[in-house]
Amino acid sequence: MRPLSPSPSAEALAIGARIRSARKAQGFTLEQIATTAGLTKGFLSRLERDETSPSVATLVQLCQVLSLEIGSLFAEPEAVKISLADAPHINLGGQGVDERLISPRNESRVQVIRTHMQPAANGGDAFYTISCEVEVLHVISGAVTVHFVDREIPLAAGDSLTFPGREPHNWEADAELGAEVIWTIVPATWRGE
Repeated sequence: MRPLSPSPSAEALAIGARIRSARKAQGFTLEQIATTAGLTKGFLSRLERDETSPSVATLVQLCQVLSLEIGSLFAEPEAVKISLADAPHINLGGQGVDERLISPRNESRVQVIRTHMQPAANGGDAFYTISCEVEVLHVISGAVTVHFVDREIPLAAGDSLTFPGREPHNWEADAELGAEVIWTIVPATWRGE
């Protein structure tokens, strides 16, 4: 005989961990949320460790206190996989480079670009800036020198450099090795639209 409805999932929902994450992100203590929601600190602690199941009324109360949508506790986290082979080619103005956007085009919080630099590849003829808070350059292989108005910083495989994108800069790959690098830009500046 066939079941009339789907069987429940064997995987437990980690709603307690999501509640704990929301509480911590907002800077509240267990005691503050427990008191405001009319719960004991011990019960809330067990709930956050997914050791007990709350009633619907308790979940609604916690969501109100934490300004969460009740559905967000049950939603699957958004995760986007981009294979390097499928990553779109982009052109940010560098010479002798193959650049691929490896973060989603619609992601506005961060932008990640993987760049293959031929030997002596560079960022162009002049210093440039990027309208972002922070830029991180990580060298996977080869070597790169980042040029600022008042200094140069050489980077080898395994090195990373973090700096404000608004600071005038440029870069040049090693004349013999070239380089393979990852650029991380926060927030994203280019969408390819």
